[in-house]
Amino acid sequence: MSIFKLHDVNSAPADSKVLLEGVQKKYGFVPNLMKVFAESPVALQAYGAVSEILEKSSFSPVERQLVLLAVSYANSCEYCVSVHSMISKNTPGVDKQDVEKLRQGEPLTDKKLDTLVQFTKQLVSERGFVSETEQKKFLNVGYTPQNVLEILVAIGLKTISNYTNHLAQTPLDEAFQSEKWTAKSN
Repeated sequence: MSIFKLHDVNSAPADSKVLLEGVQKKYGFVPNLMKVFAESPVALQAYGAVSEILEKSSFSPVERQLVLLAVSYANSCEYCVSVHSMISKNTPGVDKQDVEKLRQGEPLTDKKLDTLVQFTKQLVSERGFVSETEQKKFLNVGYTPQNVLEILVAIGLKTISNYTNHLAQTPLDEAFQSEKWTAKSN
């Protein structure tokens, strides 16, 4: 049983109420993760701010979604893999088969995108201690040191949400049930 509550506008701390209203207006509903974040206005605001900053990265929308999905996969976050699967599949240019491959831990069709996903997963699993060889491999497919740093921003963002979901056992919203994902047992 989780110590966390799923807040709504009425039960949330005062400083979270306006933020939840903004989420409701933007998405048409308040996802359960945001309801958990509402316990801490700082956490809710930080997640929103870093999300907005990440939108300004040099990554394409396709690359951004694959990075967020890869981080969530590496962290075994069932909630975020499900949510980002839905978002990814609705992002123009994303290959739906690649989303399924990523969800299964299989290589993507596009070599450059697969390198992006594999490098992202390595950064998470190795806590940033990725070998120079692997860094060069990443750069050799056309990525840059700027991209490495922007992946770290995405990892920070997803670490906040992935760990929150682990602790809160956040239930998957009805809106994302069609993309429900279960982490493989280790």
